[in-house]
Amino acid sequence: MEETKESLKAKIKIQGEKVRTLKAQNADPNLVTAEVAVLLELQNLQKRQASLTGEESTVKGKNKFTLKTPKGTRDYNEKEMAVREKVFSTIISVFKKHGAVTIDTPVFELKEILAGKYGEDSKLIYDLEDQGGEKCSLRYDLTVPFARFLAINGTQYQNIKRYQIAKVYRRDQPAMTKGRLREFYQCDFDVAGVFDPMIADSEVVKIMCECLDALEIGKYTVKINHRKILDGIFQICGVPDEKIRPISSAVDKLDKLPWEEVKREMTEEKNLNPDTADRIGEYVKLKGGRELLEQLLQMQELTANKNAKSGLDDMALLFNYLEIFGVLDKILFDLSLARGLDYYTGVIYEAVTEQSRPPKLGDSMQINQNSKDFDYESTVGVGSIAAGGRYDNLVGMFASNKKGNIPCVGASIGVERVLSILLQKIELDRVKANEVEVYVIAVADGLLEDRMKICSELWNAGIKAEFMYKNKPKLQAQFSVCDRDQIPFAVIIGRDELNRGVVRIKDMRSKEQGEGGGTSVKRDEMIIELRKRLGK
Repeated sequence: MEETKESLKAKIKIQGEKVRTLKAQNADPNLVTAEVAVLLELQNLQKRQASLTGEESTVKGKNKFTLKTPKGTRDYNEKEMAVREKVFSTIISVFKKHGAVTIDTPVFELKEILAGKYGEDSKLIYDLEDQGGEKCSLRYDLTVPFARFLAINGTQYQNIKRYQIAKVYRRDQPAMTKGRLREFYQCDFDVAGVFDPMIADSEVVKIMCECLDALEIGKYTVKINHRKILDGIFQICGVPDEKIRPISSAVDKLDKLPWEEVKREMTEEKNLNPDTADRIGEYVKLKGGRELLEQLLQMQELTANKNAKSGLDDMALLFNYLEIFGVLDKILFDLSLARGLDYYTGVIYEAVTEQSRPPKLGDSMQINQNSKDFDYESTVGVGSIAAGGRYDNLVGMFASNKKGNIPCVGASIGVERVLSILLQKIELDRVKANEVEVYVIAVADGLLEDRMKICSELWNAGIKAEFMYKNKPKLQAQFSVCDRDQIPFAVIIGRDELNRGVVRIKDMRSKEQGEGGGTSVKRDEMIIELRKRLGK
């Protein structure tokens, strides 16, 4: 154990020096963030090690624990979970309306499955310790596991509409209030199979819009582009093939950084010729609707490039189909959209709102990140709230032969980011966390067994009901539960009611004075009356 402790101490020292050097060199902030995250992970591992060996400080003979969730994770209370469950059910209902089925995949994959699929973001993958001779990593998204699933089961699933809602993990710098976490849910919808161009793509964009409309998040825009158009532009401008993806990743930051910063990254960090960068700038600053597509189709240098021409033809079809689906008014053709993930091959898109942008901080952006007063969350926005695209070759990377490749297109709804927007608009105090419809209340004598019998009847009839777990509960305490949990109806019983074969049904939402009240109903008509009042 001693050797491991010393080895860990040495790693922390080396990593600390690496971070200090990068900051002194004004390196790419994303790189600095990633290396700081590595340092923090090492320091946390050192703390856990100290805890296991009993070296952690103690107070009055008891272990001293830091009662907090790990960085980039959080707990959700019952009201937040009620909102989350409604979001999930809303999204799932849209997915099912379009004929999707669901699958599940492991929370971790073999490391080699995930490696090399995410471009520069591969550094954010959580690697696990070697267990039983297999090197594994926590899944970064749901797309690569889906592609691996198709490669294994390709003969059975030559085409499939699939959705999956599950947690994914990223060793990123978190911004908790903006929905940027290290553990979070993704809601994915994908169409796999060989179809005529842009038909599946247009339906996926339609589905993404339907989800966002149903969630009532407010105004949003779907930025859309095509990887082949971007590749064609880069080729025309003279970008070497091996630099196309790194330069694409830099261009993708134009929604967060001014052109001067993006150009600096391309020329100084990625060694691109400044003249080439300027030529790229003339294209990637363009955005618009159908008129931009028409403008690009008139550019001979673009239409003469095989990649660009293929992408523009796809976009013309896509625009037609999106108009038929009634979502063209939400679309912005944006040539700066690149999507950093390496596996995209065709149409790419992401939905953004006003909250997606980082706040304008002016000179405060120069604040020292080493400062104890530095607030990372103040420098970021919510980011895209949904995104996706076409990935035609990802399954083929895993398949044993070319016939095993299955082209795919999909979209992912960023649930945490959607929730961060919704929770700003919702008064959580007014959220009903449980679904109880009826509370069974006893007056005077406890009547525990009678309350239990009535509840059992209600449950058997499919009515959600509760009673208080006390032999002789106080009347006010029972009414208080109805108020606290926003239970709409109460069935009130007393010795007199039971002797007469009746119960009283009270609408707890009414402003009627007094704790009694309610309408007398025959005991054997109780279920019928409650179903009527509940709209069942």
